[in-house]
Amino acid sequence: MKIAHAGTRLATFAGGCFWCMVKPFDELPGIVSIVSGYTGGHTDNPTYKEVGTETTGHFEAVQIAFQPEIFPYARLLDIYWQLIDPTDDGGQFQDRGHSYRTAIFAHDEEQREQAEASKQALRKSGRFKRPIVTEILTAGKFYPAEDEHQDYYKTHRRNYNLYHEGSGRDAFAQQHWNGKKDKDRLKKQLTDVQFRVTQNGEDEPPFENAYWDNHRDGLYVDAVNGDALFGSADKFASGDGWPGFSKPLEEGFVRKEADFGGGTVRTILRARLSNAYLGVLLHDGPGPDKLHYRINSAALRFVPSESLEREGYGRYAALFEKV
Repeated sequence: MKIAHAGTRLATFAGGCFWCMVKPFDELPGIVSIVSGYTGGHTDNPTYKEVGTETTGHFEAVQIAFQPEIFPYARLLDIYWQLIDPTDDGGQFQDRGHSYRTAIFAHDEEQREQAEASKQALRKSGRFKRPIVTEILTAGKFYPAEDEHQDYYKTHRRNYNLYHEGSGRDAFAQQHWNGKKDKDRLKKQLTDVQFRVTQNGEDEPPFENAYWDNHRDGLYVDAVNGDALFGSADKFASGDGWPGFSKPLEEGFVRKEADFGGGTVRTILRARLSNAYLGVLLHDGPGPDKLHYRINSAALRFVPSESLEREGYGRYAALFEKV
């Protein structure tokens, strides 16, 4: 676990089995630590076995220490809603019972207001036909779970993958958060080439894209949701006709995936939170590690250094200060 920094706050979410509630938040910018545990009940120092007997009143939950200036609470809420079935008051997916129910535990009035607003927005969206039953409760004593339950997706990788795949979480999220309405919204938001690249996984022609030869100082942000992905200081002349970067600006915002299509194995790159296709990872770049993030211009939007403050990227301005 990381050491908390100044300005760190807590967020607590119950979303069914706490094994599945760590990975989606872990290693994102501004996330300091994530602890699996128990909260909301009437007994002290409960154990995993006791909570499972439904006699303690506790929920399985995760408590996240985060830096709101880097990753706001509202964004945590956005992720949370996409991890759960908010219409199920009897548990989550294959796990049934009170301890597996969903709840947002607000640590102050500001969090409660944001949670209530996000719940109301979800209700009004019509994304779910049944009522939204996830409770918003006052945060109380949180008891960390036993060591074997911490970072379970890392320490018990095979068991976690089998459990998570069998739980039905991913299929449920795909059905409710990546449906026709979502695609139609993106078609209106993006240009045709942006949609084909980010949503269909197409690549632009080399030397016929917006940023392959761009030399201005600034950020390259996700064209879909605006996350800061790459900086001009890490851009290099790859010579292949696409923007090339030696590393991401924020490691936690870029996801690597193995792709076995086309008869060859390659590593494709996606924006972690928007799931937009970005490009591919190669190993012919500069520096000792030789990493080359070959990115499609259409997956990016360039924000020049002089516009960072105005567009909400002020915390990156120091990267472009002249010494």
